[in-house]
Amino acid sequence: MPFTPFHLGPALLMGFILLRYLDLPTFIVASVLVDLEPLAVLVFGLPYPLHGFFHSFLGASVAAVLLAVVVSGVRGSLGFLDGFLGPGERRGPRGFLVAALLGTWSHVLLDAPLYGEMRPFYPFGGNPFLGADLYLGLGAYRFCFLSGVAGVALFVFRYLWTRR
Repeated sequence: MPFTPFHLGPALLMGFILLRYLDLPTFIVASVLVDLEPLAVLVFGLPYPLHGFFHSFLGASVAAVLLAVVVSGVRGSLGFLDGFLGPGERRGPRGFLVAALLGTWSHVLLDAPLYGEMRPFYPFGGNPFLGADLYLGLGAYRFCFLSGVAGVALFVFRYLWTRR
């Protein structure tokens, strides 16, 4: 995806489907975290591929572990998110790690069919996903947009349901 907001659609939908098992805020942040890499390349003019190390499963795993550590440290001060976005029970470091891993890995899977410079299985070369149709025949942008619409609808439904 050229713009990180496209990743929010699938993250929101998948996060709500798996809400009972995932920490939704961690999952959503993780799904866009990986795009700090191309942002840094563009902003600082780095001689580095836009979709480099962090757009691999290994790099995404490193980012996920770092995010899980940070979230574990600050989540207590953000407890108000638990009742609104999550099922209410507190998640531990393991739950944050699972959400972060799934979020960053889903980012890699969404981008891999689109970008030839990606090496999802770094240190191994090549991109076996390039050109693959992982989007249910909808195309990448339509898939992400429709996932976002469905995710927002679930979010609104959950919000209205919990207010009753």
